[in-house]
Amino acid sequence: MAITIATWNINSVRFRVDAVRKFLLEADPDVLCLQETKTPDEFFPREAFAALGYEHQLVHGMKSYNGVAVISRLPFDGHGTQSWCERADCRHGHVMLKGGIELHNLYVPAGGDIPDPAENPKFKHKLQFLDEIAAWFSQERRAANPMILVGDLNVAPLQNDVWSHKQLLKVVSHTPVEVEKLGKLRKAAKFVDAVRHFVPASEKLYTWWSYRANDWAASDRGRRLDHIWITPPLKERLIGATVHREARGWELASDHVPVVMRLKS
Repeated sequence: MAITIATWNINSVRFRVDAVRKFLLEADPDVLCLQETKTPDEFFPREAFAALGYEHQLVHGMKSYNGVAVISRLPFDGHGTQSWCERADCRHGHVMLKGGIELHNLYVPAGGDIPDPAENPKFKHKLQFLDEIAAWFSQERRAANPMILVGDLNVAPLQNDVWSHKQLLKVVSHTPVEVEKLGKLRKAAKFVDAVRHFVPASEKLYTWWSYRANDWAASDRGRRLDHIWITPPLKERLIGATVHREARGWELASDHVPVVMRLKS
C-alpha cells in the first residue's frame, strides 16, 4: 500500500475544474494540494471533488488572488492556516494526516520582475516571507516529526531547475538571494527534496513554462518552481516521484504542472 500526495498550482480552480477532475481520475492521488485557487471559499467547487471521493477538504482562499486548498480521500486529524508578513493573503494551509503526518501547502509570493528589494516591494515581500516561514519551521516544528511541505515555492534552486542557469541568475525565481533563503527554509526542518531524490541534479527538470512561449514544448524554457519536501522520518518510505509534464499541453492548461510523490503507507 502507498500514499500518494500531489501538488499543483492550478491558476484558478473554478476556471480549470475540468483539468483538476481529469488529473484526479488519471493520476488517482490520495491527496491533492492546490495553489492559486483564486476564489473565495464559498465559491470553491467542493461538490465536484467530493463526488470523486475527495470529501475531506481544507479551503483557504480569497477573491481573484492567491489561495490554497487541500482535497483528500484521507480524513484529517486536524487542520489550520498561517499568515505571514502581517498579511491575510491565503498562502499557507496545513492538515494532519493519518499516522501523524503534518502536511503543509504553500504558495510563496512570486516576487515581481525586479530582483531588488529596495526598488521592488513584491520582491521584498517574497524575501521576508521566506525568512519568516524558515524561522517558524525552525522554532515551532521539529525535523524529527514526519512532515511534508509542498507547493509553488516560486524558486528554482538548482542549476538544472532552469533552462539556462547563466541567463537566469538575475531573473526573479533563480537569483542567488532567493536560492539562499529557500535553502534556509529547507534546512530549518532538514527537509529532503523528494523529487530530486529520484531525479539527479545533473538532469534538467521543470514544472512551469511561461504562457508567453508560442510553443512551450518546442522552446522548453522551463523552471522547477513546484516542490515536494519531506522530513527525515519519511525518507525511507519514499517510493517514487513524478512531474506530470503532459498536463501543460491540456486544454485550458495552467502554466504549472502537477508534481506527485508516493510513500509507503
